[in-house]
Amino acid sequence: MHLDWSALGQVAAVSLGVTVAVVVVFSLGVLGLARGGDDDVPDSGPVTAVGRVQAGVCFLACAAVVVYGIYLIVPQFH
Repeated sequence: MHLDWSALGQVAAVSLGVTVAVVVVFSLGVLGLARGGDDDVPDSGPVTAVGRVQAGVCFLACAAVVVYGIYLIVPQFH
């Protein structure tokens, strides 16, 4: 049995990179939801429109990564 260590390393590196990227994007989405009316004062009011847009874009990006991963795993979708 032959194991291609280079390919295994590439898969591990890409998996780690994508995982870190998804966590960062999700964290930015949570930050968008936490953003109140005044950025200098915590818990200063309702979420601003910019915060909602930021959260929506970030959460949609995370959902797109999950859907793409499921597409790659399930062979009936190809």
